[in-house]
Amino acid sequence: MESNLNQLKLQAEIEMKKLEMESSAREVASKSIGKYGLAYITLIILIGVGSSAFLPEAAITAVMTMVGGALVALISMLQGITGTQEKEEKPEIKIIHDLVSRLDTKEDPMRVTVEGDRVTVTKGDDTVTAKTTQKE
Repeated sequence: MESNLNQLKLQAEIEMKKLEMESSAREVASKSIGKYGLAYITLIILIGVGSSAFLPEAAITAVMTMVGGALVALISMLQGITGTQEKEEKPEIKIIHDLVSRLDTKEDPMRVTVEGDRVTVTKGDDTVTAKTTQKE
């Protein structure tokens, strides 16, 4: 009877290991973060608060700023790993998309006319005239 129970335990452990091996890296990381993430954050906070007891007052602000930065970075990394944070599109890709969309639109040409000390800029129905000022 006991050997049957041991055999069932071994089979269950083998099945669990198979499931873990089939899991993606994101799933494994999410499970690990779920188990230990809060402990890491709590540890960082305790280090910051504990260090404030031994540091001079002038250093506490710097230490708390570093602790806050570390917490923000850790939380950001955790969100990136678990997929709860939306990925931002790279700025250069967004700029390229904007430029391509502008190629399809037709705009009125701009014309600049310079006559002596007057500059006239015309685009479509809009006209702007400016007069240069001479410095003495």
